Amino acid sequence: MTDGPLIVQSDKTLLLEIDHELSAECRHAIAPFAELERAPEHIHTYRITPLGLWNARAAHHDAEAVVDALIKYSRYPVPHALLIDIAETMARYGRLQLHMHPTHGLVLQANDRTVLEEILRSKKVTPLVGKRIDDDTVAVHPSERGTLKQALLKLGWPAEDLAGYVDGEAHPIELANDTWELRPYQQEAVEGFWHGGSGVVVLPCGAGKTIVGAAAMATAKATTLILVTNTVSARQWKSELLKRTSLTEEEIGEYSGARKEIRPVTIATYQVMTTKRQGEYAHLELFDARDWGLIIYDEVHLLPAPVFRFTADIQARRRLGLTATLVREDGMEGEVFSLIGPKRYDAPWKDIEAQGYIAPADCVEVRVTLPDSERLAYAMAEPEERYRMAATTSYKNRVVEHLVNLHPEDHVLVIGQYLDQLDEISTHLDVPLITGATPVKERERLFESFRSGETRVLVVSKVANFSVDLPEAGVAIQISGTFGSRQEEAQRLGRVLRPKGDKRSAHFYTIVTRDTVDADFAAHRQRFLAEQGYAYRIVDADDLLYGTPTDSSE
Repeated sequence: MTDGPLIVQSDKTLLLEIDHELSAECRHAIAPFAELERAPEHIHTYRITPLGLWNARAAHHDAEAVVDALIKYSRYPVPHALLIDIAETMARYGRLQLHMHPTHGLVLQANDRTVLEEILRSKKVTPLVGKRIDDDTVAVHPSERGTLKQALLKLGWPAEDLAGYVDGEAHPIELANDTWELRPYQQEAVEGFWHGGSGVVVLPCGAGKTIVGAAAMATAKATTLILVTNTVSARQWKSELLKRTSLTEEEIGEYSGARKEIRPVTIATYQVMTTKRQGEYAHLELFDARDWGLIIYDEVHLLPAPVFRFTADIQARRRLGLTATLVREDGMEGEVFSLIGPKRYDAPWKDIEAQGYIAPADCVEVRVTLPDSERLAYAMAEPEERYRMAATTSYKNRVVEHLVNLHPEDHVLVIGQYLDQLDEISTHLDVPLITGATPVKERERLFESFRSGETRVLVVSKVANFSVDLPEAGVAIQISGTFGSRQEEAQRLGRVLRPKGDKRSAHFYTIVTRDTVDADFAAHRQRFLAEQGYAYRIVDADDLLYGTPTDSSE
């Protein structure tokens, strides 16, 4: 027995003692292959999953490195059966490989014939493959490349895709970096992606994912289709590409509800790609509109199902997914893995913060109590109504006002889920409100007013969760959210992580109603950030408003 911070259990859970002096070092070592499940004050629970191990394997972590990390930090002997299971699970990745055969085209090749025999007996696989070429090889129709990878992943035999990519239509793109240069981690991310051919780059909000995309485009030097969350994001991508690359206005097209331009670099929104007309997806032909050399999926953790389905058909194109978190509340991480590609680069948020590229953040959970007049109504409400009632209690308005006044020099974002609540707070504070109903031009005007300092406080709905560049924001106050969404929590903290000129910290407040489902969802939402090393201080709202704050940490 050693005095390590980790307890490794035979059910594939890992218990990490947060107060241990080696906890940060251990968290860093297990992050490539273990997913955080629970993060209360003192003991964090991680789980080892096949997908986590296969992502680690695709990122060139071998089973020996995983086993060594567990043995090094474990307080007790690691169950031998678990170590064997890890080695065997990781060995499953790459036993089947997709290759381009000189005479037969796309083929599935096995370095273990029994695995090939096993999967060829699956009813899900049989329709996706062609004739048997030899004992270890079977032909695959190119159009089934993505669907076959999905099927094999579900059977527990993830294929390593080594079939290569078409170059697509060449187009000259250079980085215009005469006054700036790629940060070291951005360079590593681009190299990791390019070496792997396709896959996902995970970087914190504010760490320059758009620049990684631009550098990938300059490496590919080919026509590029970029898929983004909304029109504001599309225009920010265009602005950044004009600033960071040799591309001109005429070379970049916007394909959205407002415009339908197809150019050598085309930026399309997920909304327009998933618009149906007479039961058909009207704009999916955009994937075939040009001979694209690169397709970039911004905020890949939000990718809609129809875009996944079409992505299965374009496996010969290089694909780059960009995100701050691979967490998907719908459990479709496997689809990202098989159709976009494995995780090629992942930088822990605290590492980027330590290098000075994102601001340090103080995370505070302010706990309010439902007034007596609302408690009885909450107790008697239907379960589906309770979250809304708890999340929108009017007591939160006073806390928001106090927090805004507490930071008189900062740019403040008040973020929430419920439009009537946001409207009420906007009126209460006498500040502008941006929702999905706000016209794009008005949104852009208000965001620019915020950036320039003309507007200091903005109330925003979830339209500001993603891909909105507001580097001046120093304080975010979250009053309600999309239930227990970890990805949304990460994105909202990301709104304030852009580095500040005076090196000051960012502040992220979450106002939570205690003893309600609001508190339950908040605990779930915080899991991803806890994995990244962010601790939430807990403050009582009454102490904040009327007395000397007392706090405890989570």
